[in-house]
Amino acid sequence: MKDAARRRPIRVVLAKPGLDGHDQGAKVVVRALMAAGMEVIYTGLRQTPEQVARIALEEDVDVIALSSMAGSHLAFCRRLKPLLDEAGLADKLWVIGGNLPRQDHDALRDLGFRGVFPTGSRLDDIVAYLEAHVPT
Repeated sequence: MKDAARRRPIRVVLAKPGLDGHDQGAKVVVRALMAAGMEVIYTGLRQTPEQVARIALEEDVDVIALSSMAGSHLAFCRRLKPLLDEAGLADKLWVIGGNLPRQDHDALRDLGFRGVFPTGSRLDDIVAYLEAHVPT
């Protein structure tokens, strides 16, 4: 944690949506966030939109992060957005990473995912983005 004025560590829930069974990249990101001093709740594989919204609410997280490699990210995010809004989580930082074709980036941002990190994104860049965009 680089910001000494922060009231507590940044809390992140990182979820693997739907039938996506590829979690090596997500685990690498989890470790990088933890090494940066963040508290990370990793949900594991095959989460539903309802599960992601419930966990984010129950854990009082600052960041709702998805790691998607299966190509169903837009459909999942379209189902997740109203659940996050309804749960009062619209003010949280929503980010997504993984196999995200460039033509989908604007649609993801339009849904509220401010941080979009395609495969190959640098871990330092992800950490810096979260640190810069989560209010102190």
